[in-house]
Amino acid sequence: MLYDIAFSLQSCIVPMPSDQVRTMNPPILLTAVLLAACSAALAPAHAAPAATGEHWEFGAVLDLGYTSRALALGGRDKGLQLGHSDLNASGPLGRHLRAQLSAAVATHDGELERGLEEAWIETRTLPAGLQLRAGRFASQVGYLNAQHLHADDFTERPLLYRALLGGHWTDDGVRLNWTAPTPFFLMVGAEALRGRRLVHEAVGSSSRVGATTLVAKLGADAGRSHSWQLGLSHLNNRREAVVEEEHAEEEDHAHHAHEAHGARFSGRRTLMVDATWKWAPGGNNRAQQLRVSVEAARVTGLNRHATSNDRHLAKALSVVWRLHPSWEVGARLDELRVRIPHEDHFDDGKLRETALMLAWKPSHMQSVRLQWSAQRSATGFEDTSRRTLQLQYVVAFGAHGAHTY
Repeated sequence: MLYDIAFSLQSCIVPMPSDQVRTMNPPILLTAVLLAACSAALAPAHAAPAATGEHWEFGAVLDLGYTSRALALGGRDKGLQLGHSDLNASGPLGRHLRAQLSAAVATHDGELERGLEEAWIETRTLPAGLQLRAGRFASQVGYLNAQHLHADDFTERPLLYRALLGGHWTDDGVRLNWTAPTPFFLMVGAEALRGRRLVHEAVGSSSRVGATTLVAKLGADAGRSHSWQLGLSHLNNRREAVVEEEHAEEEDHAHHAHEAHGARFSGRRTLMVDATWKWAPGGNNRAQQLRVSVEAARVTGLNRHATSNDRHLAKALSVVWRLHPSWEVGARLDELRVRIPHEDHFDDGKLRETALMLAWKPSHMQSVRLQWSAQRSATGFEDTSRRTLQLQYVVAFGAHGAHTY
């Protein structure tokens, strides 16, 4: 019964042929569990809020944008389009659990794409600083991946994320985090994920656990005005991406990978480091704030034909200054160096990107962003240089989760 109900729900969000139903057991079962838990939690309409002091919240985020020219590895097409927008619901499942559901919609190549972005259950009362999450969720590797796209400071994510993680990597699996009982912030976490949303088509058969991650984050305040955070992430990817033989097949595969949030360039091992520093006079970050963030990634073990010299490298530096409660300006520098696979050999690929943005935020729930981006030093990509102007409007309705650090 629950299987049929869950399949009906998922079919409304992600239509698929009936002959594929039995191959989708994990997502369907996760949805079924969530559906059953939600039904149990919501059956007594007011009992849960009265007992816990909490209730279920619902919200939506609308992202509208205009792009004068699409960027290489970009997530926004030329012209007016619907950006990454979502509908979400979150709330308690009794005293010990909480859940979140999120469905995303966006336009790509003139078509409306939709999918189940998040559907997870998380513990609230485990002892010793432990927290367990199961379902579909965004991996916590790196600095930006765990947060929603609408919370970003720029219209496009850095090349590091767009090339190596498909922009925003969500997957099915489990996560266990431990937060240390220290006066500073120290968190260590591990994830076991299917990996099919990272590498859509893999060589040979693959186990149910296609990717594992280990993450450590360390941070603290320095006086009232300063705070910082360091992060170290390791991704072990067991799924070797299929290398298409014909250029046309490569283009089709790249489009398919985009729909599945797949990585354009992948490998067996990914090491990521990130550092963020924030400054706000007197600790009042609503009035003024300076945010500086740097990230770097190295991917090795590209495929069975790769040598120790074949690797992907990426780095990004961003600076954002909130000069007024309603105005922000920012700049970002990106660099990507990859080895592009072609059957049993590789070609060099290189791309640099500069972005300048100005954002007006009349309230916490909406923002208007104007961004100019330029790509140069392109090797292995279609054009040697691209320049684009992007205008983005983001508005949130109802409740939405707190933003991460």
